[in-house]
Amino acid sequence: MLQASEYNIVEFLDWFRRVKDFAKVEERKTLVKTIKASLLYAIAWNLFILSFAIAIASLWFFEGVRSLLVFLVIFLFAPYLTLYLLSLCTFLLNSVQRPIERIIINKAKEKLQNHKALKIGIAGSFGKTTMKEIIKTVLEGSKNVAATPDNKNTPLGIARFVESLDGDEEILIFEMGEYYEGDIKKLCEIISPDIGVITGVNEAHLDKFKNIERTAKTIFELADFLSKKEGTKVYVNKESRSASESAAHIKNENKPFPKVIYYGHGGIEEGGGNWKVEGAETNLSGTSFILKNNKEEGVVVRSKLLGLHQIGPLAVASHIAQSLGIKLEKIELGLKNTKPFKHRMEPREDAGGVLVIDDSYNGNPDGVKVAIEFLKEIKDKRRFFITPGLVEMGRKTEEVHREIGKELANTGIEKVVLIRNSVTPFIEAGLKENNFKGEVIWFESSLECFSSLPKRTINNDLLLYQNDWPDNYS
Repeated sequence: MLQASEYNIVEFLDWFRRVKDFAKVEERKTLVKTIKASLLYAIAWNLFILSFAIAIASLWFFEGVRSLLVFLVIFLFAPYLTLYLLSLCTFLLNSVQRPIERIIINKAKEKLQNHKALKIGIAGSFGKTTMKEIIKTVLEGSKNVAATPDNKNTPLGIARFVESLDGDEEILIFEMGEYYEGDIKKLCEIISPDIGVITGVNEAHLDKFKNIERTAKTIFELADFLSKKEGTKVYVNKESRSASESAAHIKNENKPFPKVIYYGHGGIEEGGGNWKVEGAETNLSGTSFILKNNKEEGVVVRSKLLGLHQIGPLAVASHIAQSLGIKLEKIELGLKNTKPFKHRMEPREDAGGVLVIDDSYNGNPDGVKVAIEFLKEIKDKRRFFITPGLVEMGRKTEEVHREIGKELANTGIEKVVLIRNSVTPFIEAGLKENNFKGEVIWFESSLECFSSLPKRTINNDLLLYQNDWPDNYS
């Protein structure tokens, strides 16, 4: 759990304080055996063994009842003593590690300053990895493109990626993570992006940011940085209200840069004319539409990505590609090569003819909404929506989860499967308040759900797994 909290001592101790029954804590992720993790693991066991050795030794050093009392006190408090001593060791290791990390990050910053590639930075509460992968896939058929791997979006993660660069790349794409105010600003100072993409602002990480305004301000540190460079532009998801409102403030400031370009289901909106979407369709095979510019030239988009919410990111990739002078047929081929990414609306067929859509990495309100909207369009299957709910919703936890229940009730979904924890009762309440006609199925843990649910399914069923409840939450 210490590793799952990224060695954040405060978060680790907070988790320890929250857990009421450690027997019910699910251990679905294994320890990644880094040098730091292995060292702390060894320290923890040695501290634990030492505590018990002292407890046993106390039986010889003291006499009578006193020896038994000392033994019991040490025995009972050994786990807590180990915990806090381990936290102290983590603090000391972090103190040594941070200066080393700063050196690595500064080297990466210097390397990027001398790198001539066009740099694209992607920030937002959701959809960053998907946006990054779509842009990369569309551009890499014509350009030498490199992008941060998986969801590596911290200063150190980006610095490690920069270490691997050859130096002859033409396009560099960076996913930028935000957890606290100033995070995006720090990443911009390392990367120095030329193009920004803001995928949207919602309640993700509200537990840390406390309010949406602070979240938006942090994400729009990307636009603030771009305003200091000539020739920059930023794509903003117009369907995210908080993002659109923040972008409007940029326009009101009348700064020459960045140029603000809106995107969404309708296409692209920019000062020189709009790119409109026509004939949009989505099903279990993918998404298709035509993107036409003001000259009535059309890009035919055929993608294996699922859901109409993919239109905006596909349109952004098309627009960037055209601005780089990539030929139409190359763009269309790149779009055709886009496919579902791991754990993000990723379909697979299980034994018995059951279709599973793995959406376990889309743990945010917008991700839930688009997943439900997609299921609403599927009429020829019995649909299961499986979720443990969302984490880090802060003071909006109840409101967000009741709204999920409401949206599910309005879709006509046949089965809602809930994993019992601190938030899923709010989903059930939302379902009841909106007269849900289907069946609610409860499981005590995700592991129980995975093992038992196949017994309830039949051929042609559709199961959508939405979000994955992290081990370090209860």
